[in-house]
Amino acid sequence: VQLQASGGGSVQPGGSLRLSCAASGFSVERYVMRWFRQAPGKEREGVACLSSRMDDNTYYTDSVKGRFTISRDYAKSTVYLQMNSLKPEDTALYYCKATLNGYDYWGQGTEVTVSS
Repeated sequence: VQLQASGGGSVQPGGSLRLSCAASGFSVERYVMRWFRQAPGKEREGVACLSSRMDDNTYYTDSVKGRFTISRDYAKSTVYLQMNSLKPEDTALYYCKATLNGYDYWGQGTEVTVSS
C-alpha cells in the first residue's frame, strides 16, 4: 500500500492548484481518504475528508469551505484536492492519508506556497 502525493507548487494569492494522491496496492473506493496540511511552526490539521464509496460524503475544515474540493477517480485510484482562491495562509506541506478498518496509510507531503 503506497500513496504518492503530487501537484504542489508556488502560486500567487487567488490562484489554483490541484493536488493528486495516487494509490498503489489498493483501491481508494473502500478507504476514507483525507488531506492534511502542516504549516511551518504549526500543528498538522485536517483539511478535507472523503468517505468510502458506500457513503461518498465530503467534509472540510471551515477555513477551506467553498474553496477546496476533494474528489476521487476510481479508475485511476487517485484522490484529488482542487484548491481555488488560494490564500497565503494556505501555505503548508500537504499530506494525504487513507484509512480502512483502523489502519492508516500516509503519503509523503507535497509543498504548497501561496505568495505574491
